[in-house]
Amino acid sequence: MKRAKISPRRPSRTSGPERQASLIGAAASLFAANGFQGTTTKAIAKAAGVSEALLFKYFPTKRALYAAILAEKAQYSELREAVEEAARKQDDTGLFTLLASYRIKKGADPTMLRLLLFSALEGHELSDMFFQRQYRSFHDLLAQYIGKRIESGAFRPVDPLLAARAFFGIIVHHRLLHDILGLPMHRSYEDTIDEYVSLFLGGLLQPSPAFRPHTRT
Repeated sequence: MKRAKISPRRPSRTSGPERQASLIGAAASLFAANGFQGTTTKAIAKAAGVSEALLFKYFPTKRALYAAILAEKAQYSELREAVEEAARKQDDTGLFTLLASYRIKKGADPTMLRLLLFSALEGHELSDMFFQRQYRSFHDLLAQYIGKRIESGAFRPVDPLLAARAFFGIIVHHRLLHDILGLPMHRSYEDTIDEYVSLFLGGLLQPSPAFRPHTRT
């Protein structure tokens, strides 16, 4: 009985978009671990299993790779739509919860936060690119919302921009502790977010007239 001949399988060819995604993934991991300056194109190509020549075919510079990482990972259109809808409804709790829960969640990828920290510490222009893409629009959006709620009398008269920064500061500090430094969480993600939002809004909301402290004349 003759054995059937088995033709050797040819390795499947990787498409252009798949190759780009592989390069972006390898670069993001290395940038997050070693910083922009500490990552070479040779190391990126090796991690992606390609030659440097092929890497340069898709991304002629490390800066181009960095911009591609931001474009791929900074997808906020759905979040922005949800936040703007909550703002139209003047849903304070819903709006702040949306912003917090987008970052504070199980399995959150710390890559982008690491990239932000490295780019800021290294002091190159990409730190500004990162801030503009990652945080600026939501800082401004939240500051505008707080300002409008102050005008309506719902919030105490505070500096809207500082208040927005303070809230995002809570989120970033939480992620530094738990996603970067590895501190275990002692409460669930949902309870943690609820507590942060409650504490923050408690400091913004105008007290009810019945509970305002008596002032002497």
